[in-house]
Amino acid sequence: MQYTENSPRIAFQVHPGQGPFLLMVHGFLSSSAQWLANLAALGEVCRPVTAELWGHGRSPAPADPTHYSPAAYVQQFDQIRRQLGADRWFLCGYSLGAGLTIRYACEQPEHVYGHIFTNSNSALADTPLINEWLATASKSADNIRAGGIAAIDRIPVHPRRARNVPTVVKAQLLEDCANLKPEGVASTLQHTNPFTSIRDLAPTNPRPVLLCHGTKERRFAENQAWAKAHMQNLSVVEIDAGHGVNMEGAGDFDRHVCDFIRQHSDIA
Repeated sequence: MQYTENSPRIAFQVHPGQGPFLLMVHGFLSSSAQWLANLAALGEVCRPVTAELWGHGRSPAPADPTHYSPAAYVQQFDQIRRQLGADRWFLCGYSLGAGLTIRYACEQPEHVYGHIFTNSNSALADTPLINEWLATASKSADNIRAGGIAAIDRIPVHPRRARNVPTVVKAQLLEDCANLKPEGVASTLQHTNPFTSIRDLAPTNPRPVLLCHGTKERRFAENQAWAKAHMQNLSVVEIDAGHGVNMEGAGDFDRHVCDFIRQHSDIA
């Protein structure tokens, strides 16, 4: 895709900190608010940059489906890097965002010190699950377009059903959910999620990568084991948390990510 000055852009925000930039990408139906409990600690070793998926948070929801492909997200992220004037940076992806940041690291390794991700069944989806999503994506997307916010509220992974998330973080997430754009959510289900798996890229992942594994999420156990067996340059740390790893286990998450950034940054 060729971008022009008038092309839509995903929203991003640079937060206080010192050291290299760290791009942080949230998950489906979430927003940059999910990182609120982490920004202060991470700012001691890096400059956090929170970006928001199409139709989420402050990002627009373009009608053109090509914007929602993982390849298009890689271009969006690199546009942010260039705007920041950074030659290299770190990346961190949560859930759906993880598949996108891992893809960036694999396709643009010359611009990456290292990358981090949390439990992500979409990033590590196998062929049967991908086929299942492809078979249902169009119908699910049509339901969202027809039902709007009310239909989004019924999605099982909606943040309103999250447990063990800090009250302040959950309150802001729910406030942002009220502004979710149905077209963006529908197009994400249809044109992003089924194509996000990085299983084909994992064996040749070129940069150091850290998986912050929330051990309470049982459905991720098989994918975690697959990543340990097949993903090159991978380190895994276990955190006593569910899917919302960085929110439920913020202290441990921050400590491990800060250690990883210190270890792999060549900035004094």
